[in-house]
Amino acid sequence: MDRTSLLKTWLPGLALVLLAFVSTPAHARSEPLYFALEVRRDGRLIAQPKLLGEAGRTLRAERRRPGATVPDYRLVLTPKGEGDSFQLQVDLSLPEGEGHSQLALLHGQERKLQLGRVPGELEVSLLLMKVDSPEFRALMRLTDETPGTVKSVSCSI
Repeated sequence: MDRTSLLKTWLPGLALVLLAFVSTPAHARSEPLYFALEVRRDGRLIAQPKLLGEAGRTLRAERRRPGATVPDYRLVLTPKGEGDSFQLQVDLSLPEGEGHSQLALLHGQERKLQLGRVPGELEVSLLLMKVDSPEFRALMRLTDETPGTVKSVSCSI
């Protein structure tokens, strides 16, 4: 097989792969995300995980006391970027039961989910933010210091 026929064979396939990658919107690709959750069982706060994840990748977290055979909770978040919003699947398991929900969230939006059989039985408050955003930096107090701010103080006696 000569070089010309080899190029004719592989070039269309390579062009399709490159076109698919380039035509995928940037926000649909993996994007770092921050999740702040509050989990309440019968109105009582039982967990407050704060997690970093990525759009398009499943995030798993669990809390287990030392020596315990069963975790206090197990959380699975599956975020997918779609346009300006994120489709999110939430799965929560507790020793007493479990819950599942699917929802759409915008950057910076907070929602309350009822995962139990009756309202208030198992409730999750969820905040989603893009990590590289002014709102996230403000939340984490990572903003640049303003001019004239005192950076250090020394004292001698």
